[in-house]
Amino acid sequence: MRGSDSRSGSLFTLVDLEARVRPDHPLRAIRQFADAALEALTADFSGLYSGMGRPSIAPEMLLRAMLLQAFYSIRSERQLMERLEFDLLFRWFVGLGIDDPAWDHSTFSKNRDRLLDGEIAAKFLAAVLAQPRVKRLLSTDHFSVDGTLIEAWASMKSFKPKAQDGDDPPAPPASGGRNAEVDFKGQKRSNETHESTTDPEARLYRKGPGMEARLCFIGHTLMENRSGLIVDARLTAADGHAERIAALSMIEPRAERPRAVTLGADKAYDTEDFVNELRSMNVRAHVAQNDNGRRSAIDRRTTRHAGYAASQRIRKRIEEGFGWIKTVAGQRKTRLRGKDRVGWAFTFAAAAYNLVRLPKLTGAAA
Repeated sequence: MRGSDSRSGSLFTLVDLEARVRPDHPLRAIRQFADAALEALTADFSGLYSGMGRPSIAPEMLLRAMLLQAFYSIRSERQLMERLEFDLLFRWFVGLGIDDPAWDHSTFSKNRDRLLDGEIAAKFLAAVLAQPRVKRLLSTDHFSVDGTLIEAWASMKSFKPKAQDGDDPPAPPASGGRNAEVDFKGQKRSNETHESTTDPEARLYRKGPGMEARLCFIGHTLMENRSGLIVDARLTAADGHAERIAALSMIEPRAERPRAVTLGADKAYDTEDFVNELRSMNVRAHVAQNDNGRRSAIDRRTTRHAGYAASQRIRKRIEEGFGWIKTVAGQRKTRLRGKDRVGWAFTFAAAAYNLVRLPKLTGAAA
């Protein structure tokens, strides 16, 4: 018998969001880990808000919504709010009732600075890793480090000569409006003489010889080698020494123990200063040898051990995290300006990457 195509609705209806999400949905297990981490940050959230005025949107809800934005590659807060308006799965994960209105997209802009001041992204990453079910997955002896370029939200047209004291402001373009054609072929442009008018903290940088120079930042992650989870994330200005300086900063707290730890890295970290600094911290430098026309700082004393070969094999898994953060979580080209804001988003995306992997690693049932 053919069904009816009528659209008449009931005067009253009851929708149970809990029943609409299937028991084996992946977000169920992810929300268990996320809620436990958010509960651990209750005191931090309380310190960010005053006891006066109207109640704001709970920061826990905002962060769950930001997790969904990373999980489902949603480009903007406007699109996120549109999805939250009609998607029952999103409402269930965030904690909104079926009759609760979605927020205005500007809510995220107004609250981002508050969450930034409280260093919530780094604390959330640490809270996820501190859970007992997660902690036993982590290696405390073997780590890998690497960096990746995060393209800034700034055009090359915005990279202009720095204003000097007493100089007149630049004249507006003769034609073409604010996005007029710019021909800088043959001009010498460097970070010492130029800066972006859109994001002054972005730096002109190229990954290697013959590659295109872009306005960008460098995101750094420290991965433990047992499960491939990211245990630390940083963002710095783009320069030739940033990767090694960030690596030393991230491994130092984990090297303060009697037993030596290992740190795997690619050829960019094969410098005598970096390797000697690691050895002074009781860290074994399992760095890939860069013997292209020069003497490597890593010799047979390190490479003859089986652990070195294992570190070189496992360290490449750190690229999986970069791939997810940049492609799925949308951090290949940031939508924020300023090193602090971009760094907050990068660290939060690293925490989201861990959450995606944890259900399978722990065998958690939804």
